[in-house]
Amino acid sequence: MLAYVVRRILIMIPTLIAISAISFIIIQLPPGDYLSTLVEELQSQGEAASLEKLAYLREQYGLDKPAIEQYFYWVLGLLQGDLGWSFEHNVPVTDLIGERIALSFLVALATLLFSYIVAFPIGVYSATHQYSLGDYFFTFLGFIGLATPSFLLALVLLYLANVWFGTSVGGLMDDHFLDQPMSWAKFRSVLEHLWIPVLVIGLASTAENIRLLRANLLDELQKQYVITARAKGLPARRLLLKYPLRMALNPFIADIGGVLPRLISGSAIVSVVMSLPINGPMLVRALQAQDMYLAGSFVMLEAVLVVIGVFLSDLALAVLDPRIRLGGGSTR
Repeated sequence: MLAYVVRRILIMIPTLIAISAISFIIIQLPPGDYLSTLVEELQSQGEAASLEKLAYLREQYGLDKPAIEQYFYWVLGLLQGDLGWSFEHNVPVTDLIGERIALSFLVALATLLFSYIVAFPIGVYSATHQYSLGDYFFTFLGFIGLATPSFLLALVLLYLANVWFGTSVGGLMDDHFLDQPMSWAKFRSVLEHLWIPVLVIGLASTAENIRLLRANLLDELQKQYVITARAKGLPARRLLLKYPLRMALNPFIADIGGVLPRLISGSAIVSVVMSLPINGPMLVRALQAQDMYLAGSFVMLEAVLVVIGVFLSDLALAVLDPRIRLGGGSTR
């Protein structure tokens, strides 16, 4: 186990280097940069003082150097905890994304817990009561959840809340808390608004998890070891929890590599529709505006979480399923 962990950590280093290089190249592909566009606008307005500041920023962050030097300058900054400067927002990236990452994490974590808490009991019930009335009912709801676009559900909720209750459910807090530091009153306002994006974003993933768990558990319940355990008189509940349910959870454990980055990225389209102050819309805007340090920081943060998530999922799968061998090969 220790040799496997060390080997995987050593592999993670060149993987992240390759991801950083590819991400930097993709971000640099569009012609020009944010400062070039801004310089053209300021020149048309004759603002010389601002042009001097932009020239200073271009020199400070190495934008006047070749692309390869810019890459190494960016990577060295990341290793030192300097995420760079957001040219569009005119603040350091670290100061800009701090609260948004916390809010994104809160929304995504609440959505994930909601999805699992609702989906797992329903998925187990549907698998153990196959073709029953309840199974048909939950299957129908699952298809509705999968077929309903999240942004459309968000628009419907916004409209109904305004028509029925005369209130706006957009945003993640009351308007007067937007520019204030975090406090208990602001946190309580966030919790009061949290259930709406959780419901909108979590509906599709909940329906998907129900279908996935049902299919996996049905497959496990038909295997020979389950039939043998039943023949030996093992109680049904104990049999279900000890063996087939553990095996049916493998895809969810393997998805940790995808779950972790979603904890900070959020759902971009729903976030735009509902005016949520989380990372998704900011990343989209940074890519559109060629705000390279802001976009690159988001991309690298998600890449690190994906690599760590895949590593953790491999370890968890080995613990959950004894059939999985970390060292490769087989035992006789």
